[in-house]
Amino acid sequence: MFSLDLLQDALVSGVLLGCFYAAVSLGLSLSFGLLDVPNVAHPAFLVMASYGVFYLNDKFGVDPLLAGLLITPLLFVFGLVAYRLYYETFEKRGSDAGVRGIAFFFGIAFIIEVLLILQFGVDQQSVTASYIGKAWRIAGMRIPYRLLVAFAVAAGLTILLTLYLSKTFMGRAIRAVAQDQEALRLMGADPIRIKQWAFGISTAVLGISGALLIIVAPVNPTLDRSYIGRTFCVVVMAGLGSMSGTLVTAIILGVVEAVVLTMFGASWAPAISFAMLLGVLAVRPQGLFGRRS
Repeated sequence: MFSLDLLQDALVSGVLLGCFYAAVSLGLSLSFGLLDVPNVAHPAFLVMASYGVFYLNDKFGVDPLLAGLLITPLLFVFGLVAYRLYYETFEKRGSDAGVRGIAFFFGIAFIIEVLLILQFGVDQQSVTASYIGKAWRIAGMRIPYRLLVAFAVAAGLTILLTLYLSKTFMGRAIRAVAQDQEALRLMGADPIRIKQWAFGISTAVLGISGALLIIVAPVNPTLDRSYIGRTFCVVVMAGLGSMSGTLVTAIILGVVEAVVLTMFGASWAPAISFAMLLGVLAVRPQGLFGRRS
């Protein structure tokens, strides 16, 4: 029996879930939205980061969030190398880079999945921390601390990325590189180095996002398949490259999913993101927060 109490719980949990979706989608919003790099391996990078957090937590007892910060520089370097390889192999060669690039990143995703299986097996892995398994009780509701952590971190990441892209020279160059590379060259900037730097940042933020992923729920090597559709839906619905739009759209998606889950059951929830995407594109092709070209 559906009630106002259930609706209230669904709305609160949906907002928190949406913030988690935003945290795992922000990097993709940067790489796919601003750089036009078809990084379909983004969820695989995310799961790889989660396993890095698991290793540090399991072997050395490092807090998951701290572990995410510790692996962030490694992911940044990994992103620099991955983009350079993509550029030299595909993007440098011409207009068909998009299609071949998708195959390139799919290949990387499968390689990561196999390596994780060989190293950690197929079983689910989880982390331990003082805030995992506990909840905050307020107004008759039980709100898990792990989702509150995701809420705070997603808001912080969104603010930091938005400020970086709008207030720094490199951030403004990243925004400009997708619009007019020739103008950047006339200003003495190298568009390829800017895109490489931006792709490194989009991969580096997965250190924290991967920590949130394994804090919210256990992970396994094939979990990226569950997030590839949802993350792309969030980014495209938001409007390519909009950081704040990504956060708001992810919250909308999280709330709608939570309400559908409460009213109609778990079998309907996974389809709602694609239904929303089709509806948004039919009415506003540039996305909810995108600008018309």
